[in-house]
Amino acid sequence: MDSGEIDSVALFVVTMGKGVRALSTQLKEAGEYLRSHLLQAIAIEGAEGFAEWVHKKIRNDWGIPDPPEMTIQDVLKNRYRGIRVSFGYPACPNLADQRKLFRLLDATAKIGVELTDGDMMDPEASVSALVFHHPEAKYFRTDT
Repeated sequence: MDSGEIDSVALFVVTMGKGVRALSTQLKEAGEYLRSHLLQAIAIEGAEGFAEWVHKKIRNDWGIPDPPEMTIQDVLKNRYRGIRVSFGYPACPNLADQRKLFRLLDATAKIGVELTDGDMMDPEASVSALVFHHPEAKYFRTDT
């Protein structure tokens, strides 16, 4: 994309769905602590993986697919073009701004993700993000 083209931003919310916390609590109360913890960990990692898949689809749809030689290690080090940022992290520190994204996407009605009074997502295994494509957009990192 050159500077004469219209700029774009993508917004999304993904979730592994409701029920994880209730099942995890049941497992914990039954003394199944490891299974309880594993269920929560898998749900959170699943939401992150789903978010990364959506981000890759967005890059493809924008005509900036990852190079064929890109490895999973490159993806994990965010060596693709553009960035995916989420509220509550250094690039977007004001977690309350997430309410604007939820209003725009109608995330509660469409996929059942709600915001708590503290602007955290419920279910917890959910990810919201803004995606920018600019080739100079970078995450803060010390390794290059």
